[in-house]
Amino acid sequence: MNFPIRDILASTRPIELALVLLDGFALMSYAAFVEPFRAANALAGRELYRWHHVSLDGAPVQASNGAAFLVDHGLGAPVGAGVVIVFAGGDPRHIAAPGLSAWLRRQDRAGKLVAGVSAGPYLLARAGLLDGRRATIHWDHRDAFEEDFPQVAHEEALYVIDGRWMTCAGGMAGMDLAASLIARDSNADLAARVGDWFIHPEPRPADGPQRQGIRERYRVAGERVLTALAAMEEHLDEPLPREDLASVAGTTVRQLERLFAREVGEGVAAHYLRLRLDRAAHLLRTTGTPVTQIALACGFRASSHFSSAFRARFGVAPSKARGLGWAPREAGAGHADDRPGAIPPHAIGTRDRQEQTD
Repeated sequence: MNFPIRDILASTRPIELALVLLDGFALMSYAAFVEPFRAANALAGRELYRWHHVSLDGAPVQASNGAAFLVDHGLGAPVGAGVVIVFAGGDPRHIAAPGLSAWLRRQDRAGKLVAGVSAGPYLLARAGLLDGRRATIHWDHRDAFEEDFPQVAHEEALYVIDGRWMTCAGGMAGMDLAASLIARDSNADLAARVGDWFIHPEPRPADGPQRQGIRERYRVAGERVLTALAAMEEHLDEPLPREDLASVAGTTVRQLERLFAREVGEGVAAHYLRLRLDRAAHLLRTTGTPVTQIALACGFRASSHFSSAFRARFGVAPSKARGLGWAPREAGAGHADDRPGAIPPHAIGTRDRQEQTD
């Protein structure tokens, strides 16, 4: 839905933003969203936008890089702002935010614009604000989001504006959303000048991709290999035989094996297994799906085969990996010399999932 913010806020100036910060919020996502409004004020020569910071209890909040942020007040204080934005980071299922859901519902009933950035959309959905609405979230939280909130129409997008509700994938997508809002509220010229200010002259469209394309991720140029890789990624639950992959790529099995050895660094079957196991590891880390269902979703018909393959790849059983908070190397980021086995040191001591009560 296209609308200027001022239509909802009755043309009030300056427009006030309440920035709700939760411990561990992604600093990049915060800065990318907020800084364009500061630049808009400077370039316009007057205060178009004003903001204040809110934490759960009014205490300072620690950002993802460890920096401490002072806030203006907690959830208990009156909120005059017409726009509320929730910033969160890390695994949203582990975020304990007492009172936040009820507070967000009150802001929603008051007719305010409500937004979530990075892991923030998960908290909006947990409060029931996104039921029956379109929304997006950072790709790393997609599976948990879709599993926990099937009533929300998830979209793979940089940001989604659905009436008074806005969701943003985070990272640099916050700047794209901010530019769009400034253009709608003020004018396209000011938004363009803000983009130039931040060396971001071409804001991306809302439905732009969150991640690199397959060519960039794998850093391979051969069209036949890229076609086979795309087919693999599309058929993780029902792995295609090598003959089918070769047919899709327009070559023979023998030639496809040669191309993979040269451009990917390992054989077709070995790489296909790597993709399926990496997908399984991601699902174990980010969802509560039972191990047996994850095995099936990643093309393993026998749990014993899945368990042995997973242990050989990562050095830990699937049932033990769930609470360790680790992540495999991103698909396409490395070749066959990745060492299977050891759980990364940063995984030790990561807390298990908490029950959410608010």
